[in-house]
Amino acid sequence: MNRLLTLLIALLTPILLVLIGVRLLISEPYLALAYRLPNFPADPFGFTLEDRLRYAPYAVQFLLNGAPPSFLADLTFPDGSPLYNAREVQHMVDVQRVVQAAMLALALLGGVAALGALGLARGAAGRQTLRRGLRYGALLTWLLLAALIVYILLDWDHFFDSFHDLFFAEGTWRFFMSDTLIRLFPIRFWQDAALLLGGFCAVSALLILIGTRQRAAQGDG
Repeated sequence: MNRLLTLLIALLTPILLVLIGVRLLISEPYLALAYRLPNFPADPFGFTLEDRLRYAPYAVQFLLNGAPPSFLADLTFPDGSPLYNAREVQHMVDVQRVVQAAMLALALLGGVAALGALGLARGAAGRQTLRRGLRYGALLTWLLLAALIVYILLDWDHFFDSFHDLFFAEGTWRFFMSDTLIRLFPIRFWQDAALLLGGFCAVSALLILIGTRQRAAQGDG
């Protein structure tokens, strides 16, 4: 039983770290950071930093609030033309479904993990199992990150395409460079997000290793 619990904790650890990192990135504060990162590309069609900070939050809000497609479809530029075309709106609806499912998984798995940790922490054997599972989970996180980094460095385009094909129908997520989604969220945006997500998971895993090692050294269970 202890081995099974250790395995479950180890498997849950990288999943929860990724989901937490994704939630942090799907936020308006991250938008404010992303557009100000060094050498972030300017929009060749005229969006200023202020324009991006005005329009991009609507996309983040839509992903999180579960609003109907009209939330985006009714948005317009100052001249009255639509901010998003029909294909962009439909893609955002698809993304919203994925994000909503991910946030539900985060809530459910996070709740189960918290209750399980509280239960295990009541006894010395349980605390030992918890520490071991977290330690293995942190090491598994680093292993997965290392493999993913190699994959991305070898072929970012294939990684990016494969990721989208995993969640969205073929062809529904490709747009013109002049489309609003690309102007707000160019490839550089996703590259930076991937780096920050990986960094968050790596640092979190390191903190877990340090924390579990310290507790073990103190002889707590």
